[in-house]
Parts: sequence; C-alpha cells; structure tokens
Amino acid sequence: MEITNVTEYQAIAKEKLPKMVYDYYASGAEDQWTLAENRNAFSRILFRPRILIDVSKIDMTTTVLGFKISMPIMIAPTAMQKMAHPEGENATARAASAAGTIMTLSSWATSSVEEVASTGPGIRFFQLYVYKNRNVVAQLVRRAERAGFKAIALTVDTPRLGRREADIKNRFVLPPFLTLKNFEGLDLGKMDEANDSGLASYVAGQIDRTLSWKDVKWLQSITSMPILVKGVITAEDTRLAIQNGAAGIIVSNHGARQLDYVPSTIMALEEVVKAAQGRVPVFLDGGVRRGTDVFKALALGASGIFIGRPVVFSLAAEGEAGVRKVLQMLRDEFELTMALSGCTSLKEITRSHIAAEWDAPRALPAARL
Repeated sequence: MEITNVTEYQAIAKEKLPKMVYDYYASGAEDQWTLAENRNAFSRILFRPRILIDVSKIDMTTTVLGFKISMPIMIAPTAMQKMAHPEGENATARAASAAGTIMTLSSWATSSVEEVASTGPGIRFFQLYVYKNRNVVAQLVRRAERAGFKAIALTVDTPRLGRREADIKNRFVLPPFLTLKNFEGLDLGKMDEANDSGLASYVAGQIDRTLSWKDVKWLQSITSMPILVKGVITAEDTRLAIQNGAAGIIVSNHGARQLDYVPSTIMALEEVVKAAQGRVPVFLDGGVRRGTDVFKALALGASGIFIGRPVVFSLAAEGEAGVRKVLQMLRDEFELTMALSGCTSLKEITRSHIAAEWDAPRALPAARL
C-alpha cells in the first residue's frame, strides 16, 4: 500500500514492533488527554487564505541560530531509536542531512555523538538530560561539542519521569542487546529491570531533581554552544529563560509524556511567543503530522517546528527511507499550504492567515438601513 501521509506510518510501526517498544514510543502520561489534545488542537485553527497572489516560486528556507536550513521542519530528540530499526539514530541523521535540516540527538540515544557525527556532514543539536553527577554532564557536553554539534537542547520538564502506564504494565526496559551509547563507558548505559518502568527507575536514580535556573548558567559556563530550553509552556518561564541566557525556546510538553492535562503545545505557543517579544526564537514541538500544522505554528509566531514520533514510526517501517519520506511529505504539504494561502516565503506567513477559536470576532461591516 502506498503511503500518502505521515500518520499512516504509525499503524505500520505498530504491526512491526514488539508491543513493549511500540507502546514506549506511542504512549503518553496517565489518561493521555494531552496526547490526544496535541493533535486535536490543530483542528481548532482555521485558515484565512489570500488569493490571486503569484505563488509560482516558493521559498521555504530559514535560519535557526544562524544555520541555514531548507525548511522550518526539524527532527526532535527521541530516545533509543535502535529499538525501532538496527541503524537507529544513524539512519535518522542521514535522512535529516539529505533533507537539509537539523537533527536533535537524544541523550538517551542508542548511537553515540561520535557515531552520529561520523555519518557525514549535517547540522545537529544535542538534547541534554542533567545527571546528578555533573562530571558526567560536563564530559557529555564536551564530547558533543568536539563531535561538531551546534547547540544544546536542555530538557527542563523531567525532574522525574511522567507516569506512563503502558511502560509500567509492560515492565519497559531497554532491550539487552542495546545500550544508551553516550553513557556506555560510564556504567550508566544499561537499564535494570524494575517492578514498574525500568526507565522510571533509571531516571529516579540518575537524573537530578534539584535542577534549577542556576544550572542553566552553569551550563553556559562550560560550553560555547547556544542553549535552547526545551519544555517551556508559560509566559513566566519564557521570561525567566531569556533572563537566564537561553538562545531560544522550544515549546514542548515532552510529547504529552510528562504532566497530563497541560495544554497542547499549539495552544501554549502564542503565550510564549508574546512573552518572548522577539528577543529569542520560539519553536514548537508536539503533535505536528501535516504541512498545515507547520503553517499554523508559524502563523502563531513559531520560527520552526520539531517532529518526534513520526520519525520513530517511519524509521520502524522503512528505516532511513521512511524518515526521508516523512520529511519530504511534510515539506510538500507545507509548500502546498503556503501556495494555497498566498505566501511565497516564511516572512509572509502572518497571524492574519489563520483564525483561532479564541480570537475576538472580526468586526462585521455595519448593516445598511
């Protein structure tokens, strides 16, 4: 069967993957309300397309932290990709590079920063979890920098792991033939079996619950890489992130895997954009499955978006070719949405190209008597 959209990869991945692995990738926290809402919220934003505009040439290029990319669609960090496909993160890195976009490598990758760097050229960011042992963190940051990574995406919404009930039922654990490659030499690369989720136990043992804004300052003192703060969903934290030297903000609810009943990221986006006041770029992570979703995020002020699950599902289905296809489908759909909305470059996408249900009603012309 020919695949014609991003969402179709999920059913193929479900068929192919062991239940424990599929459930780990697919599930959200607790009632999974936010998981559904991350998708559903997009359908409450409608277009106000402009017509009779020359759209024969469309430019989707943009720059992120000074790096030129082919489109505002990037790859979010997702953990343990070799559970999906033997080539794992290496395949994802090659697909991102071929598409001319940025890949973010997870701290908990099953390929190391050095292995991913050796796949060839490409702009890559490194997602960081802060471990209790700061020497481990400092070493990892140095390795990423040496391997040519260009920025740190600091995950700030995970002092503890969210309650993911599928992982508890399945007693989730990293399969024994895989390791968290970045931690292999530090005796932190394996995950012990537990009475609930092996990952939750690992996080409880290793990840630092005391993490605070002072640690963002500390991180800046040990690296010259810019720091994106990933996991901001309020105006208050946006202002604090900027005060504490963040180079950008990723509006994220961790794929709805941490605190349930937070808003969808597309609903939180505008609050964050307004608080940022253009001082730093704001990106959206979560729920994007269509080119129309990308356009809506940019119309609400995002500088770009990140995709997570579509990458692991397409990787499971077709390896590198699957990830390439997801990036191509989103690119094609986004280009079509721009054309049909009357936009020929990203700077032409404005707030007036969409109508959200929370907008004040547009004034109607006074009726003639």
